[in-house]
Amino acid sequence: MSSYFEERAPCCGTHFWILLSMCSAFVLFAAITSGLSLGLLSFSQVDLEVLVKAGQPKIQKNAAKIMSIVKNEHLLLCTLLIAKSMALEGVSVFLEKMFPEWLSVLIAATILGLTAEIIPQALCSQYGLSVGAAMSPFVRVLMMVFFPIAYPLSKLLDWLFGKGHTALLGRAELKTLVHLHAIEAGKGGELSLHETRIIAGALDLTQKTAKDAMTPISETFSLDINSKLDMHTMGLIMSIGHSRIPVYSGKQTNIVGIILVKNLIFCHHEDEMPIKFMTIRRVPRVGEDWPLYDILNQFKKGQSHMAVVLKCGGNIRTAATGTEGHCPSFEPGDHFRISTDASNWHSQETEYYSATLKSVMHREGDSDLLQRRSEQPDASSSFENLESLSTEVEEVIGIITLEDVMEELLQEDILDETDQYVDVHQNIRIKLEHARRVSSGSSRRASSTRQQRRSSDASRVFTYVSSVSP
Repeated sequence: MSSYFEERAPCCGTHFWILLSMCSAFVLFAAITSGLSLGLLSFSQVDLEVLVKAGQPKIQKNAAKIMSIVKNEHLLLCTLLIAKSMALEGVSVFLEKMFPEWLSVLIAATILGLTAEIIPQALCSQYGLSVGAAMSPFVRVLMMVFFPIAYPLSKLLDWLFGKGHTALLGRAELKTLVHLHAIEAGKGGELSLHETRIIAGALDLTQKTAKDAMTPISETFSLDINSKLDMHTMGLIMSIGHSRIPVYSGKQTNIVGIILVKNLIFCHHEDEMPIKFMTIRRVPRVGEDWPLYDILNQFKKGQSHMAVVLKCGGNIRTAATGTEGHCPSFEPGDHFRISTDASNWHSQETEYYSATLKSVMHREGDSDLLQRRSEQPDASSSFENLESLSTEVEEVIGIITLEDVMEELLQEDILDETDQYVDVHQNIRIKLEHARRVSSGSSRRASSTRQQRRSSDASRVFTYVSSVSP
């Protein structure tokens, strides 16, 4: 029997066709293992988990079939490479029995390389998931057959190079990957420009702080606590169109609270009610280095949709007394730091006794009730608490709202029908339909490029107010 294989088989004889059939079987076996080694090992566990959870039904089924096989990468690698090496060695032996040595080398370098390496790997690089799922039973049989040899080698590879090489993408890589899947990239992606912009904004939001999204206090519309709600002030409030207005005491950097514009619905400009008699709500205070995601989570809790931003770094001195303070630092699980403790000034009784209802109570004949409330100790202590508040706050450098955070997330400005924008430094009017973010990848606009809402001039304000006043 040994002499049968040792002698060179004559062409077209029985011996020749037997050797050719065995050689073809080994070539096919080598081609299968070569293609599977590329097709299966090109998928990581993360890739397969994504396909199982979010792929199309057929893809989910195929990914589930090969997930358990690819789980032990080194064992699969050793099994396929050992099987491929044995098949190629068998092909070489049979070629030497069929052809001269020079022809055997030529066939092995050309035909064998084409049929057992190039074509299978090109096929499996395109359809690796489908081919791998179809051949998964065959691969399991190979792993059982070559287990005594492949398992020790796989453990050696685990010890040398570590077990598992799953690589997750960072934020920058994810952002680039998302942009490559955009329709504008021209690579067959399905994501629109708005989708990629929002995803990129969500990834960038982690690295942004309150300072990046805030409106500088010098560009913020606010009211002095000692001012009055006369015709001019109410006209400015209506023309600005804000729902919340900061209130300061002494200096604009000394924010003591906010008033809700909806509480002014019953106020009349002829009463000229002082701001300090209004219901002034407490305003949360955050440091300029607070992450925007944490501020957004606090906004979602409903405490407030506006917060004041305090300067951090160095020694912070209060606006009135000049005593040293510190910036509120953020720790995971922190909540908004409120400007004052809960007191009678912020109680329901005080909110009921507000300028919002004073005119109504006078007109409805409830002056006795108003007088009784004004004589209560709670009402008189409200103004004392207000005066003490203005001496305990730190210097404010800006205002941040829920809308500011959402603009950073969406990577474009949110405009409503009342917004009129001008460039702060160049005084160039920007039309509402053209006021859009120039670059989705840029950070929050600095003060040199930041836009702010512009109030109408006094004549327009008075005309507008007089037209709606009774």
